[in-house]
Amino acid sequence: MSLVIENVSYVYMPGGPYETQALHDISLTIEDGEFVGLIGHTGSGKSTLVQHLNGLITPTSGRVVVDGLDLSDKQTDKRAVRCRVGLVFQYPENQLFEETVEKDISFGPKNLGLPPEEIDRRVRDAMRRVALDYETLHNRSVFELSGGQMRRAAIAGVLAMEPQVLVLDEPCAGLDPRGREEILGLIRALHRESGATIVMVSHSMEDVASLAERVIVMDHGRVVMDGAPRDVFSRGEELRSIGLDVPQAVELASRLRSRGLEIPQGAYRMEEIRAAILAAVGKGGRHA
Repeated sequence: MSLVIENVSYVYMPGGPYETQALHDISLTIEDGEFVGLIGHTGSGKSTLVQHLNGLITPTSGRVVVDGLDLSDKQTDKRAVRCRVGLVFQYPENQLFEETVEKDISFGPKNLGLPPEEIDRRVRDAMRRVALDYETLHNRSVFELSGGQMRRAAIAGVLAMEPQVLVLDEPCAGLDPRGREEILGLIRALHRESGATIVMVSHSMEDVASLAERVIVMDHGRVVMDGAPRDVFSRGEELRSIGLDVPQAVELASRLRSRGLEIPQGAYRMEEIRAAILAAVGKGGRHA
C-alpha cells in the first residue's frame, strides 16, 4: 500500500497574526513495506507531515493519497483510512484511559463493530506482538504498568486495528536506555514479522541508523535530503548546517580513517566498523 504526497503545503492559523507555514510544497512516495526514518530539527515540520498521512489534518494545498484514496476528497472514509494507517503519537501512554489493559487495547476494534471473538483475537495478538503477557496483564490497570509497558500497551492499541502502515512519532521519547532498547527491538520485530510500512519520526540519529532503510531529512518545512542511510549520513557537514548530527559510528569511522585504519566509506553502523577493525587486526597479525 503506497502513500503518495503531492505538492503538499500546510499553513497554521491562515490569515491570522500568528500565521505560520509549516510545510512547503512537499512531494514524496512511500512504497509498501518500506521502513522510513524521518528526521529534522525541532520545528522542521516532521510531526505536521505525518499527521497528514492518516487524514488527521488536511493540506492547505496539494493532496495525500493513501492506497488510491485521496484524503482531501470529502467522499473518502477517513475512518477506513485510519484503520490502514495507524499513528502513534509522542508519549502515547498519556492517551491510555480505560480501566484495564485489555479494555484499552480493545477500544478501537470495538468501535469498528467487530464481533467479540475477533476483538479478543486482535487484543491477544497485539499484546503478543509488543511482548506483553496476556494472562498476566490483561486485567491489570494500565496505570499499574511500568513506563515501558505503558508505551507498549499504547502501541498495542494501534496494532489491534491491524494497520498496513504504522507511523511512530518519536517512539522512544522520555524512555530510559533499557526502555529505549526494548521499544527499538519491538519496532524491528514488528517490521520483520509483518512487513508493514513503517514511518518513524526521530531526532536520534542512532535510532534511525539502526532501523531505517530510507532516511528523509526535513528543514524548515521542506525535504532537503532523501535516500539510503549510507548516502544521507555521508553528508555530515550539510546535516550539521541544519542543526543535526551524524550517528556516533560515522564520527568514529572518520577518526579511525584519520589514524590510518581502512574503514569503508559510508559505514554508519557500529557492527560495520567493528568488522573492519577485526579485519585490520587480522591482516596485521598475518603480516607480522
